[in-house]
Amino acid sequence: MLMNLETLDWDDELLGFFGVLRSMLPQIRPSSDPALYGTTRASGPFAGEVPLAAALGDQQAAMVGQVCFSPGEAKNTYGTGNFLLLNTGTSLVRSKAGLLTTVCYQMGTEPAVYALEGSIAVTSSAVQWLRDQLHVIDSATESESLARQVPDSGGIYFVPAFSGLFAPYWRSDARGVIVGLSRFNTDAHLVRATLEAICYQSKDVALAMEQDSGVRLEVLKVDGGVTGNDLCMQLQADILGVPVSKPLVAETTALGAAYSAGLAIGFWSDLEALRQNWNEDRRWNPVWNDEQRDRGYAGWKKAVQRTLDWVDFD
Repeated sequence: MLMNLETLDWDDELLGFFGVLRSMLPQIRPSSDPALYGTTRASGPFAGEVPLAAALGDQQAAMVGQVCFSPGEAKNTYGTGNFLLLNTGTSLVRSKAGLLTTVCYQMGTEPAVYALEGSIAVTSSAVQWLRDQLHVIDSATESESLARQVPDSGGIYFVPAFSGLFAPYWRSDARGVIVGLSRFNTDAHLVRATLEAICYQSKDVALAMEQDSGVRLEVLKVDGGVTGNDLCMQLQADILGVPVSKPLVAETTALGAAYSAGLAIGFWSDLEALRQNWNEDRRWNPVWNDEQRDRGYAGWKKAVQRTLDWVDFD
């Protein structure tokens, strides 16, 4: 948080504001560096001195693992929360729609590539809440089979703003709501609405990215635990209106670190070689029509409004 995104060096103004001496800080290096950061001694299959040639943050590494190397390419990681990143190329895009601007990666002496990032606080943890607090399901995997018992959410919207809303709203006063209930609704409707909430929150971020970058998403690459839920991924494609693609190698963060290190030591020749190494495991294509998609999202936006101004701050 002390780095200047334009110079890729420590920011003197921020250092002065926080009283941090530049001499206390390490040198900022590329994400993939042929000059190496050093070596480490290892045992087992990596016995001996192992060169350290790559260093990326979690979500940045996942971007590399998903080979999102061109402007407009995006990936969404589904964990306790979600992290959706969009490659904006060598252009530093200052968000006006509630997203974060970050360095995506820098390979050796090549120019840095930037990204827009949208973080969502509660996604698969909402499924865990159904399991642990409400005891609606016995396991997270049961959420798919139960949700498939109904054709839709029966008018229910669940906005899991348990700790406020993150991107693109940034409202700490928001709290979770379940709206649209009637006597017709069952536990299956609630579980399906929970899966839809994961997808609608991702759509909020995707639309903000489109507004900031001017680039419409053509396909969303996905990874993380929720991608094992076939229904949720189909809902994501339907709600976004674009195909959703899952890679053959699910551990994209580790893969991205390996790709970056391999580039640095010459194991792979260039980014195109990494693209050739990436393989798709599954693709979900949207089946909803535009009317279904627009009607569903309009209801979601109404539900989000019900979460706001719930907590009063002194």
